Amino acid sequence: MKVLVTGSAGFIGSAVSIKLLARGDTIIGVDNHNDYYDPLLKEARLERHINHPNYKHVRINLEDRDGMARIFKEYNFDAVINLAAQAGVRYSLENPMSYIDSNLIGFANILEGCRHSNIGHLVYASSSSVYGLNSQQPFSTHNSTNHPISLYAATKKANELMAHSYSHLYNLPTTGLRFFTVYGPYDRPDMALQKFTRSIMSNETIKVYNYGKHKRDFTYIDDVVAGVIKVLDRPAPSNMQWDNSKPDPASSLAQYRIYNLGNNNPVELMDYIKALELSLGKVAKKELLPMQAGDVLDTFADVDDLVKDFSFKPRVSISEGIENFVQWYLNYYHN
Repeated sequence: MKVLVTGSAGFIGSAVSIKLLARGDTIIGVDNHNDYYDPLLKEARLERHINHPNYKHVRINLEDRDGMARIFKEYNFDAVINLAAQAGVRYSLENPMSYIDSNLIGFANILEGCRHSNIGHLVYASSSSVYGLNSQQPFSTHNSTNHPISLYAATKKANELMAHSYSHLYNLPTTGLRFFTVYGPYDRPDMALQKFTRSIMSNETIKVYNYGKHKRDFTYIDDVVAGVIKVLDRPAPSNMQWDNSKPDPASSLAQYRIYNLGNNNPVELMDYIKALELSLGKVAKKELLPMQAGDVLDTFADVDDLVKDFSFKPRVSISEGIENFVQWYLNYYHN
């Protein structure tokens, strides 16, 4: 299978590319290598697979309409995995237009490319952030997500709506995956795990928001990659029982699906930090602070549909995942 993977120098995109290449797929990877965080980390991820004979890398912005159209026309993909996006809830408060450009205009170019190339399946990254003010737990894809509390979350919700319109109008099978706090080796430096580790190793104080009381459904990178590939191999089907008088947000008469991809086991932030302290053999200096604007209080993924449709559920524990991360971190940063 020939697959376009966007964000292929990113945390998840690179890991997905490696697994697809290992099973024999041909990958065209695109990434703009922007400087939102250290581009050297992107190069290090890419170095793991850029020389594979079935991999080709293209440096381009998704919002480059003509450039993306040429890529679709040249390579004749069977499927697309869209993982490129401007990430980060907090950064969306500072630089909102970068989210409009990448997450909305860029995603529209992906949809148009899929439409005109008769792509067999588009799998794209959404986010647990879309649940916003929804307090009903665990978060279910069958519940409303109409009250996002950050622009980042709003763009991801918009992606789901845009995908549905293309599924409905152009018979494009689309599956959105709401990722829940993905972590592991090669993750982003702006994410909590790297920030905490860097501060602990430097004997600096870590900032613990909401006084450490909020919970996150931390999901290890290997589980996320396995879930993405499981979903890729089964194009979204129509739900012939879909009732427009009681519309189910997670499916449609069109070939459209939304799934949560989370560990289904929320962990309190202080317990997360304790696991990190144990792996590092150092106790963190902590500054306890109030909740930050744009943050969701708790996340908890209902993955029943993922289990039912794909016989798949994330399995890596926090202790195992953090230990793997720490081993990578110490090696990569030569500590």
